[in-house]
Amino acid sequence: MEPEAVKLLAAAIAIGVGAVGPAIAIGLIGSKGAEAIGRNPEAAPKIQTAMILAIAFAEAIAIYALVIALIIKFV
Repeated sequence: MEPEAVKLLAAAIAIGVGAVGPAIAIGLIGSKGAEAIGRNPEAAPKIQTAMILAIAFAEAIAIYALVIALIIKFV
């Protein structure tokens, strides 16, 4: 196998694996946040703020995976 092909395969695996965890986390956060707001609508602003913050942290992990994939590809 060519070294360039191995780099492309490694980059694809890095972003593929690195995006699965945050995708599942964001789905669970959204689901549980909607459930919590449904149970206690008065607390919606506090729940929504915490939910958006947690989603941002989960998305940051996917961005780190993207950066690693780009480093693998271009270095």
